[in-house]
Amino acid sequence: MTTTHMAAAGAGPLHAEPPRRKRGWNWREIGLAALLLAPNLALLVVFTYRPLVDNIRLSFYNWNISSPRMRFVGLGNYVEWFTSSDSWTIMANTVIFTVAAVAGSMVLGLALALLLDQKLFGRGAVRSLVFAPYVISGAAIGVAFQFVFDPNFGLIQDLLDKVGVTAPNFYQNSGWALFMVTATYIWKNLGYVFVIYLAALQGRRKDLDEASEIDGTSPTRHFFRVVLPQLRPTTFFLSVTVLLSSFQVFDIIQAMTQGGPLGIGTTTIVFQVYQETFVNSRAGYGATVATIMFTIVLVITLIQVRLQDGNDA
Repeated sequence: MTTTHMAAAGAGPLHAEPPRRKRGWNWREIGLAALLLAPNLALLVVFTYRPLVDNIRLSFYNWNISSPRMRFVGLGNYVEWFTSSDSWTIMANTVIFTVAAVAGSMVLGLALALLLDQKLFGRGAVRSLVFAPYVISGAAIGVAFQFVFDPNFGLIQDLLDKVGVTAPNFYQNSGWALFMVTATYIWKNLGYVFVIYLAALQGRRKDLDEASEIDGTSPTRHFFRVVLPQLRPTTFFLSVTVLLSSFQVFDIIQAMTQGGPLGIGTTTIVFQVYQETFVNSRAGYGATVATIMFTIVLVITLIQVRLQDGNDA
């Protein structure tokens, strides 16, 4: 055998890669991760998951909150809720309020973000003024807006008087009362949506704007074809967070209408939870309403996530 053949024959063993050893568990990393996650997991279990499970369990009982005894009723509370005419009125109030609040907040927030993303005099002060209501207590805003919508001497009445129009009685008509609390919530929540959209606008790709300008794209086409697609993740995030927030609005309704007029004119499902549990002392029935609300919110959120995953695919 020649030297060449010997070298060729020996090339395999000499240059072969050593067998890879399977990496075992790194217990130090696992222990460190567990140590860091444990406090947060403990808080979630104690203050989120355990109350959720207790609430679901309580929904199968008839319990007066002032009594130490509970009576098991199975699905009786659920049957009562689904067969009550008030429940569907309350769900209609919730849907109207939530849809109007989410759509109004996001459309107006995006419009303000687009406006104040331009180089305007005093835009920093205006940004602060727009965001300020978001950090104010909802109860305080509700009390303040009672005077804005007052049919006798409120700001709305004063402005409409100047053009010869009589303001509606927001506190006697269910439709106008629901409009009143919805408008108040949008005004309060507008700053949050505005700030998130403004940050997204300032972080978008400038080269696409320059290319669109060079191509002579109209402002409307530029917005829908260049700007809006880049805001899709932000829009998804806001749609979820604003929906969850609007579904849980209590303080503004309590301060302005207390669920009225005409009994349940502005009562939403979260307000019904409070009303049944702490006013009517029906903790079991209130837990049932809370469980139904949790299920609805969970389903809507899962649908939103699925739609977002489909758009990203």
